[in-house]
Amino acid sequence: MASSSTSSVPKTSFKYDVFLSFRGEDVRKTFVDHLYHALKRESIETYKDDKNLKKGKQISKELMEAIEESRFHVIVFSKNYASSSWCLNELVKIMECQMTKTGQTFYPIFYDVEPTHVRKQSGEFGEAFSELKNDEAANGWRKALVEATSLCGWNLSTIADGHEDSGQCVVSSLNAVPNEVFMIGIWGMGGGGKTTLARAVFDQICNEFEGSSFVENVRESSTSPLLGLKLLQQQVLRDVFKRQDIFINGVLEGKKEMKKKMHGIKVLVVLDDVDHINQLKALAGERNWFKKGSVIIITTRDEQVLRSHDVELIQVNLLSNEEALSLFYMNAFRTEIPIQEYEELSREVVSYAAGLPLTITVLSSHLRGRSTRGWKGVLKSLKRMPKKEVVDILELSYTSLEDDIKEIFLDIACMRLDHSIDQLVILLEICGHFEARCGLDVLKEKSLITISNDDERVVMHDQIVEMGKNIVRRPHRKEPHKHSHLWEQQEIEHILANNLVRITFIRKGTEATECIEYFYWELSSELFMKGLRKMKKLRYLLAYTESGDEYCFSGDWKFDEVTEYIPNSLQHLLWMYYPFSSLPKTFQANNLVMLAMPESEIVQLWEEGEKKILKKLKYLNLWNSKLKTLDLGMTPNLTMLGLLGCRDLVELLFPLHCLELIFIDLSHTKLRILELRRTPLLSELRLEGCDDLVEIRIPFICPYLTMLYLGCCKLKSLDLQGAPNLESLKILCDDLTELHIPGAKLRTFDLALTPNLKRLRLTKCSHLVELQAPEDLGLLECLEELILSACTVLRDIPNSICKMKRLEWLYLRDCVAVEKLPEELGRLKCLKELNIIGTNIRHLPQSIFEMKGLRIVGFRRLLESFGFTSEIQTLEDETVCYVEL
Repeated sequence: MASSSTSSVPKTSFKYDVFLSFRGEDVRKTFVDHLYHALKRESIETYKDDKNLKKGKQISKELMEAIEESRFHVIVFSKNYASSSWCLNELVKIMECQMTKTGQTFYPIFYDVEPTHVRKQSGEFGEAFSELKNDEAANGWRKALVEATSLCGWNLSTIADGHEDSGQCVVSSLNAVPNEVFMIGIWGMGGGGKTTLARAVFDQICNEFEGSSFVENVRESSTSPLLGLKLLQQQVLRDVFKRQDIFINGVLEGKKEMKKKMHGIKVLVVLDDVDHINQLKALAGERNWFKKGSVIIITTRDEQVLRSHDVELIQVNLLSNEEALSLFYMNAFRTEIPIQEYEELSREVVSYAAGLPLTITVLSSHLRGRSTRGWKGVLKSLKRMPKKEVVDILELSYTSLEDDIKEIFLDIACMRLDHSIDQLVILLEICGHFEARCGLDVLKEKSLITISNDDERVVMHDQIVEMGKNIVRRPHRKEPHKHSHLWEQQEIEHILANNLVRITFIRKGTEATECIEYFYWELSSELFMKGLRKMKKLRYLLAYTESGDEYCFSGDWKFDEVTEYIPNSLQHLLWMYYPFSSLPKTFQANNLVMLAMPESEIVQLWEEGEKKILKKLKYLNLWNSKLKTLDLGMTPNLTMLGLLGCRDLVELLFPLHCLELIFIDLSHTKLRILELRRTPLLSELRLEGCDDLVEIRIPFICPYLTMLYLGCCKLKSLDLQGAPNLESLKILCDDLTELHIPGAKLRTFDLALTPNLKRLRLTKCSHLVELQAPEDLGLLECLEELILSACTVLRDIPNSICKMKRLEWLYLRDCVAVEKLPEELGRLKCLKELNIIGTNIRHLPQSIFEMKGLRIVGFRRLLESFGFTSEIQTLEDETVCYVEL
């Protein structure tokens, strides 16, 4: 492939620094233009052929010389690159220069096309090449394409740390308001790629402005005694006007100068890493500082800074697994295809990084060039301590927090409080963080937590968790008993073995224990209870005391009458496998907000049936306990009640009002009768597996009740008139014969769940779109009455209702979307009345006319359209009539 015009001796000088090869119609006005101008700004001499696309196959002598006289060759592969023989011949010539070792370097760029598609001439790239694949030069082109893709290059789907979509989002936002001053904020967690994204957008669009400035590290520079805001103002003015003789003496003067000078020029300014509103006021105070069409881009970790300045927001998301792998491969191996022996380890590294571009970049630099053994050593050390470069950057967000917010952050990071935001607020308040919701808002604004869209759970990135743990460990790295939080099981076991109950998790260290999480039991009930009574400031207790042959913890030991065993300071008490039959009489529980004792031996809350009012209690969970009776009058402010699996529970007493109760789960209990009193906030009621339940009374309206679950109970009649907003109903009840659900928001109803139903009334269920009925003849033989009045969106009546042998009444009044009836409706020999008033039915099945004794009710005009005339009888007025067959 050597060219006769190319010397094999390495060249020491070149006419051009860079030669650009590209398909003009794909990228000339977009990527290549931006790349060309970016290179020119750095004084890099670049050859870019701007002539029209040549019709012939041979590249010009001038172009061949330009390729030979260029130090670097940059080829931009795009989808239609291979449709041009001119481009392909350029590529062949470039690869010849590479083979002759003249000191030239080649860099492929893959723009909106995958390297594998270029290498194999597949996908859209292959479709473009197919037009030329039969050309006599095709074999040479194929060889050049393979050689080109075997070298290190860039894939623009990952070149901006995987944020290509975000880059396009930013540019699209800017284009939406071309004649206004546009301020846009890019925010996200530290190391998430905000600066990279801002830089990519800046490089792409800066040539469209009369002046531009990229101000890095605003946070750090603005607090420096040698720099400060006035020098940042000075930098912006010098960059924009390309003058070094501009001087600013003070911030106030700088504001006046910026407003005066910038008003008449269209500018692009990027303010990177802003963390305070004062920085924005000094560098981009008002929109009237700038000429229309100007763009101000701000990057920050603090969402509130942007909101307080009325800035359009774009959040930088973490990388997907595939994006993260691509970025790692490019940084670690300089290729998108990893060495096979490193592939599994690469995935482990990416899993550790969990989508954070900074971590991926740092780790790739540490791992590059190491053996697989070296990789394993690095990964092992990471599990104990993250790399300092990552920690230092992430920790900047933490250090800017107020002290009380720092405590909230450390509790979430170290205790892994993986809950919904509402539940987490309660738990944090229990731990003494009384401004918990405000604190979570601040952590979200600082990008230290996120809120999942599906279930509103608080999520903390793994790297942020590691950073939090590092903060806790750092002051006493080799003395875990001095840590405010403990999570390593070996450390916990060591402390337990040497100092049984002095385990401290929150704030004040060993001075006053406020929180205990205890899992391993090698001590007796007596020792543990006596240890608890010394902790007068204990607020949070999480204990697991499962009994068995290997444990000596049991309920054989008894409380005495006067000793306080459980501290009255407790606000959160979660004790799984609690071994005693009741709470000790001496426990006042005046501060208790959450009481959870699942799988416990508890029979009644208090010894000897004493009734203490728990005014602050909001959550009560006694799942699978031995509870027999409970009076909710003792918990007037309860919001959630969980008694699932309390198979000995036979009595649940409701006071007249339970004004705060939202959730009740009584599944698999022995209740026979449930009478809800006034529970205006109740939204979910679970009664699955209540085999003995025969009666439910809801005498008061529950306007927020949206979910009701009934299963395997002995109910015969159920009227849900008090639940107008019911959205979900699960019934599995063989004994139920009557069901009335007026005005609910159900979307579907499955008749198979109530096989022995006689009367079903679904009136004014305006959200009902589907009535499900089984084809099995053995089911629904008892149904006599089916009332579907005013189900306005219901369209179809299932054909299987024609098998309901005992059906006598079928009411479809005001079901305006129903247009037809099942053709075999005539099989309902017991049918006495069919009401089609207000429907859109315009045709009756022929089988109906063979039915004797059936009364069809509808409007006069409708009945006459079916051919009925003299038989029509008037009902309510002259328009509502019936005909009897």
